[in-house]
Amino acid sequence: MHQIKIFKGLETDLTGVEQQVNAWLAQNSVKVINIFGNMSPQSCPTDDKNAMIAKGVFVPSDIVLIVHYER
Repeated sequence: MHQIKIFKGLETDLTGVEQQVNAWLAQNSVKVINIFGNMSPQSCPTDDKNAMIAKGVFVPSDIVLIVHYER
């Protein structure tokens, strides 16, 4: 049966999101069918503008990764 797992995070913590996804994959016996995602602007600013991929006046983006898998 096909299922999905949704991960969300911030552009400023890509490594954390990557670690979360990799840990979940390592802990679960799943067959990954597809992984896809998106980045979109955040609505509220943060003080961590130095950690952004693209420096500028924009706040860090929200990221979402969706793992389509089968048990």
